[in-house]
Amino acid sequence: MASKAPIAYIDIRVFAHATEEADKVLKAAYNVLPESAVETVLFKKRSLTGHHGNPIVLFEAKLKGELAQKFFEKLSSGLGGLDKEQLSSEIRRHIEKGNLYLRIDKQSAYLNEIRLCQTDPIHFRIHFKKPSSEEIVKVCRRFGLIP
Repeated sequence: MASKAPIAYIDIRVFAHATEEADKVLKAAYNVLPESAVETVLFKKRSLTGHHGNPIVLFEAKLKGELAQKFFEKLSSGLGGLDKEQLSSEIRRHIEKGNLYLRIDKQSAYLNEIRLCQTDPIHFRIHFKKPSSEEIVKVCRRFGLIP
């Protein structure tokens, strides 16, 4: 791995819908973070209203520096082989303007597992220091996020 961290920062967003317990949703988000981040990362909480007037809570956080690097390493080692293969085959659809967008399954995260999903996920926007698609793919391969 390069001595300079290739990741500038990571934005995390997760919604807690009216049918979910907000503390469990937050626990799921913390479960995907490196252990060192649990004490230092604080999620900002915003109350929103859904289309039908239902209450929604949005939790947001930003990881920088070493924490962002450690998260990326945990993500790379924790993601299963099938998810890595799927991500590899469609990686260019997850990259836009120097960012890699990933969606991690909230239910699996609550159970300490890292899986990709499309429905009701934890959203991650990983912003790279070198924003070209080719460079992002290289970093993902180097860290083992994709084969």
